[in-house]
Amino acid sequence: MDTKLTLKLNQQVIEKAKKYASEKKISLSRIVEAYLQSLTSEKNETDFEISPFVKSITTGTNISTNLDYKDEYFDYLMDKYK
Repeated sequence: MDTKLTLKLNQQVIEKAKKYASEKKISLSRIVEAYLQSLTSEKNETDFEISPFVKSITTGTNISTNLDYKDEYFDYLMDKYK
């Protein structure tokens, strides 16, 4: 049974999320449901990959889709151990 949930979010986040959902042809409710399911699942296994956009709205920061995490970590270590 589906139940209604009301959320208070930043207007810009809502607009970006609606655009993303429209482009992916999936409802915003389904995206939120899948994300919450992935957070609360015991196995942490999902049937789809969480996109960088969805990850970015959880932290409030933009994550580039072509971000090289190894380079970022290398730069961090170089600064740390100067």
